[in-house]
Amino acid sequence: MQRIFFVGLGDVGANVFDLFLRVPGQHRFLIGGRKQDYLQQRTNLSLFAAMQFGLYPEVELASVDLMNVEHTAEVITQFQPDIIFCAATLQKWGVLNALPKQVAERLYQAQIGPWLPLHLTLVYKLMLAVQQTGLDVKVMNATYPDVVHAILNKVGLAPTTGIGDIANNIPALKKSLAIKLSQPVEKIDVRLVAQHHVHYWASRKGTSDGAPFHLSVTVDGQDLTQQLTMSTVFDLLPGTLKRTPGNQMTATSAAIIFDGMVNDRGTVIHAPGPNGLPGAFPVKVNAQGVEVVLPNGITLTEAVSINTTAQQFDGIEHIDDDGTVHFSERHMAIFKKLLGYECRWMPLSDVEDRAKELRAKYTAFARKYT
Repeated sequence: MQRIFFVGLGDVGANVFDLFLRVPGQHRFLIGGRKQDYLQQRTNLSLFAAMQFGLYPEVELASVDLMNVEHTAEVITQFQPDIIFCAATLQKWGVLNALPKQVAERLYQAQIGPWLPLHLTLVYKLMLAVQQTGLDVKVMNATYPDVVHAILNKVGLAPTTGIGDIANNIPALKKSLAIKLSQPVEKIDVRLVAQHHVHYWASRKGTSDGAPFHLSVTVDGQDLTQQLTMSTVFDLLPGTLKRTPGNQMTATSAAIIFDGMVNDRGTVIHAPGPNGLPGAFPVKVNAQGVEVVLPNGITLTEAVSINTTAQQFDGIEHIDDDGTVHFSERHMAIFKKLLGYECRWMPLSDVEDRAKELRAKYTAFARKYT
């Protein structure tokens, strides 16, 4: 029986948990969090839905505050999980949508990079707890894994893999390529190396917004990449193939990785932050974790370089060997002007304080419009 410790049962996490309970096999889940009444009711919903399918997984709850590293480590040690899933963040996705549209659009121009302290803090605390246990456990993280994992990898704390991001675009991209190449969609094999910025803009504007990426497309083993124009390869995603917003694609990405691990599938999919690498890569998922599987014509060093360059489009200038993050002046200037917040570089030791400051500044800013 596989043991799974699950933290972060919010909008994304709850959708993920619904699918995890339906993955074949015998699984025991421990759901950690602070709001026990909510956790009880939300896990009941997931459990009862699974029972409709004739599935009866074991589900327990635990009071966990990820800010308390020592207690989190105690809970993990006692439960002895095979896999940890984390969707915890100090700012949920889409919070800017509560602002007037024109105001939100001005903040969106800063990209996701300057928001990093709010996404990094809890994952960092979790990985410190995992390190403290000394256990060999696979960790899946949903929170900005393209960059968070690259930072934590510098100090030996990288989760096993991320979920979502570019993986969410792959089905629509395959459908688009099937149309462009006049081939059955099920025969299209896509291998895409790309960073979060490419994912974000490909689905919204049909371009990579100038960020570099590497795409390889084969059909029945035949490389058809040269038949494509890279500048327009994403153009159908926000048009003919546009979908409604939601967390289903992210949740499905997580469920496929989870299934690949617990059932040793050897599934080839896309995932961000595999083994601490920056950006997303095609990977093979099995009981041991994830392994990058690049197409012919590109080395891992070249792929990493592409994603490292692309993360600058998100406002991450570079990451030092000790995990210190340097933010780009252009992106941070937007935060300084609108929020009165500025951070050009951030050591890991400062992340919690920076998160508190940014959260307070944004809350005060948002209050003007509510």
